[in-house]
Amino acid sequence: MKTTTLLAASLISLPALAEAPWGNADPQAGKARHDDKCVACHARMYGGDGSKIYTRDGRMLANQLELLQRTAACNAQMNTGWFPDEEAEVAAYLNQTYYHFKD
Repeated sequence: MKTTTLLAASLISLPALAEAPWGNADPQAGKARHDDKCVACHARMYGGDGSKIYTRDGRMLANQLELLQRTAACNAQMNTGWFPDEEAEVAAYLNQTYYHFKD
């Protein structure tokens, strides 16, 4: 009986695993947050519009979870005051625009 219960519980969680770590966050809301809080710092670091931080050779991020974690770290470092759902919106925007991670 325990095996059946464990198997059923694991199957229920499969759709959640297939979803991005930011769930159904709104990338357009993330763009507005990104443009307001991120662009100026990235432009100081990399010049231009700052987008080189996402497209440069040797970038450090390899998957969706790392992107969400990096967004949270920047939020903490820059004291933007975003809540986790707002970090998720920014991560969703960055993935949609620059990274295109599928996992």
